[in-house]
Amino acid sequence: MKLQYKTPLYVMICGAMLSITACKKDLLNVQATDRISTVAVETDTAVFEAFVANRYIGARLQDKEGDGSNPGFGRGFEYSMWSSLTDESIYNNDDATWLIQRGQLAPENLGGAGVLWARSYRSIRECNYALGILPKITMSAPRKTRLEGELKFIRAFRYQDLIRNYGGVVLVGDKVSELTDNLQDPSLFKRASIKESIDYVVAQLDDAASKLPVNNDGGWLLGRATKGAALALKSRLTLYAASPLYAAGTWADAVTAAQAVISLNKYGIYTGGYGNLFLTNETNEAIFERLYTKNANHTHLEIANGPNGYGGWAGNSPLQNLVDDYEMDNGKAITDPASGYDPTHPYDHRDPRFAATVLYNGALYRGQTVDSYIPGGKDSKDGPDNWNTTKTGYYLKKFMNDAYPLQNPWGNAGFQPWIYFRYAEILLNFAEAANEAYGPDVIPSGSSLSARTAINLIRSRPSVNMPDLAVGMSQSQMRDAVRYERRVELAFEEHRFYDVRRWKIADVTENKPAGGVIITKNANGSFVYTPKVALDGRMFATKHYWLPIPRAEIQASGNQLQQNPGY
Repeated sequence: MKLQYKTPLYVMICGAMLSITACKKDLLNVQATDRISTVAVETDTAVFEAFVANRYIGARLQDKEGDGSNPGFGRGFEYSMWSSLTDESIYNNDDATWLIQRGQLAPENLGGAGVLWARSYRSIRECNYALGILPKITMSAPRKTRLEGELKFIRAFRYQDLIRNYGGVVLVGDKVSELTDNLQDPSLFKRASIKESIDYVVAQLDDAASKLPVNNDGGWLLGRATKGAALALKSRLTLYAASPLYAAGTWADAVTAAQAVISLNKYGIYTGGYGNLFLTNETNEAIFERLYTKNANHTHLEIANGPNGYGGWAGNSPLQNLVDDYEMDNGKAITDPASGYDPTHPYDHRDPRFAATVLYNGALYRGQTVDSYIPGGKDSKDGPDNWNTTKTGYYLKKFMNDAYPLQNPWGNAGFQPWIYFRYAEILLNFAEAANEAYGPDVIPSGSSLSARTAINLIRSRPSVNMPDLAVGMSQSQMRDAVRYERRVELAFEEHRFYDVRRWKIADVTENKPAGGVIITKNANGSFVYTPKVALDGRMFATKHYWLPIPRAEIQASGNQLQQNPGY
């Protein structure tokens, strides 16, 4: 996140230590140098504001230790992306993602997903602490109001992460738990229903939106929450609430929530090209994003995901499952006999978002072509560093900046933004909810769009220019169209995992084999494309619609915290 702040953002105060040990003095009365005292946070305006800013970024994007001690504000660009828990990709070097792909996760064995519960509640506690001392801080009333809105937004974002992964959660309100509390109190571990959980968070977001400005200006930091960010999160949650898995809200409410963002008249579809959207800071499409500065360490996308022939590690390798779902540029599925699809040239004339998302055999890349064929392809197992060869036949293109070198994997990395909410998602939310509530072509009250015209705004973006959806589609046909758009427009942006679950189709999509392709080059230069299974044993059971709460959390509650069914 680009935080244009003069005060150093190093305020990392351990959750439980915050109110108990940070002010204690040892026998030599030596002030600790690895933390800021609670006195400083509660009395120094600059330190308090830095504490609030740090609630966005935490120590790092992903908790590498797996103990919840580094609760960054989201995953973003790390080695294994959330896409590699879905039918979008597999992670080339495992990193515990295969465990989830194969349906082997358990309360004692959660891989990278194991930190979500502790990380989220730690951040909620930190927000509650800051909200509790905010009235004592000396600053103007408008500034306090905005900080309150930011903290409530961050807290709501954390609850969203809990709800969409676990279902109904423990609502702690404004409480700041201490180690001296009675940790056997059953009320500390009572899980609310999904509806109660979402209703609580939506109310918090309404309050946050009323306190946040439309624009980040007047000296405030870039990348911080605005009214649009709070309303966008509300749009996502109300859409989830109306979905089959949740059954805790109405499609009409989801239409209204999405329309509230649209009615700000602040955001639009980026006209600089679909691929460039993910390389460019502060576009008109980005509603809330993490911006990176020079010297902000995070994973180098290019080397982590690039082809082995260029020195890359093939990280999150796209699956054939995703590749096959991209339409032809005439809007027809490749399975349609009238589409013009040619299996001997499978990547020609596809939805342009395909080439902006996936590197395939023959794709232009850094002044050359990707050669993932055998024998002899430099980006195949016959190339250099063959242990980093893609297992699927494809490499990730989305988010990659060809101007950045594939070297020096640690230290200062690229400056692409990580977009949490963007306008296209809001249009997709609106379209899905409007179709379910009213049908494809009805314009809801207060809007100028129908489900169909909202989708067409996305399909017609410059550099994509896919054909408009036709008038007269049935509700079922529009449902399929919406799901297609979410599949390809939002690929690799951490939506697919939650979409297939809330639609209750994960038992279909996540039980299909993880597909790849073997590409063989003939003597005459033509290619043969042979399907293969890139990862065996892929499996999804009904219980996997929700993650299990880590066993350690259940035990810490004295077994009072209710586990999700099936675990």
